Amino acid sequence: MKKKGTFVGLSTVDVIYGVREGPTRNQKVAARSQLILVGGPATNAAVTFAHLGGSATVVSSVGHHPLSHTIRDEFRQFDIAHLDLTPESDEAPPISSVWVDDEGNRSVVSANTAGRLISPVRIDPAALDNVSVLMVDGHAMQACQLWARAAKSAGVPVVLDAGSWKPGTDLLLGSVDIAICSADFLPPGCSTGEDVTSYLLAAGVARFAITRGTNPIRFVSDTGTGTVDVPQIAAVDTAGAGDIFHGAFCFFYANGRGFEGALKAAAIIASESCCYPGTRQWMKHGNSTA
Repeated sequence: MKKKGTFVGLSTVDVIYGVREGPTRNQKVAARSQLILVGGPATNAAVTFAHLGGSATVVSSVGHHPLSHTIRDEFRQFDIAHLDLTPESDEAPPISSVWVDDEGNRSVVSANTAGRLISPVRIDPAALDNVSVLMVDGHAMQACQLWARAAKSAGVPVVLDAGSWKPGTDLLLGSVDIAICSADFLPPGCSTGEDVTSYLLAAGVARFAITRGTNPIRFVSDTGTGTVDVPQIAAVDTAGAGDIFHGAFCFFYANGRGFEGALKAAAIIASESCCYPGTRQWMKHGNSTA
């Protein structure tokens, strides 16, 4: 039976441009390629989870704007269930502009959920029945907090995609079992990895990892500390690699790989994804078995 995962946070429409180099001030740049894809940390993670063989649900704000159909079509393609936080909204969904240079480095401008009106969230406890893992990305923070709290109460492991510090993250951490942090995740008063480690341990998060691009992933678990090597590849496009890592981690963790084993398998999948343009091509070309 497929393991179930629920992913709470952001859904976007991403316009990804391949460029020789990013634009500077007052400069226009002609793109060599263009992709229009569905993105957002929670959504990309859910798509990865579903592609690898899981049953995924996304909780996000989509509404019924014409562009919202792009997101819904993606959910149907990957057989992903969706719970809409703003079903009556006719506002355009968040749109991200992404440009990827010749070395595979990506830069992003995104509206995310800032300034978006989301009604008070209600959770049907039945939505967590038989769920093996819940991931929150910190966008739509109130929804993330309430779903994480409900999952914690139901005994469902809660994973935080800690890409950056957001208002409300301090309260969210109280319901988090595992945090997967980027090097940009710096809580108040923190400037180094050691600071982040101390902060998370003090907040009660006993298992966490800090990803550092192509450098080894540092982790802390109940049994100690260590590192996980990241496969070295010739990157074509790093857009969405972190989201793919989180989705793969959730899949392998839900399927019994354990914390460190899931980190290792996720690192293989995320690196594989960087060998192809966009956030979906790796699914057509890679073996994705880790």
